[in-house]
Amino acid sequence: MTPDSQHPFFRPLWRRVAVVAACLFWAALEFAAGASAWGITALALAAYAVWQFFFRYVPPQEPDNKE
Repeated sequence: MTPDSQHPFFRPLWRRVAVVAACLFWAALEFAAGASAWGITALALAAYAVWQFFFRYVPPQEPDNKE
């Protein structure tokens, strides 16, 4: 069983970037609204997403179709 961050859904780079961008956007909104605790939480989620999607990510292997 693979971790959720290794799911084939996240194979395209743009999807991993979009998740990180969404977290950063959420953090910016929270800081702009004056909710610093939620802003810090969203930044922590963005940092975790960067760690999982760019430093630890290993794309799923393609099956060998040798016929």
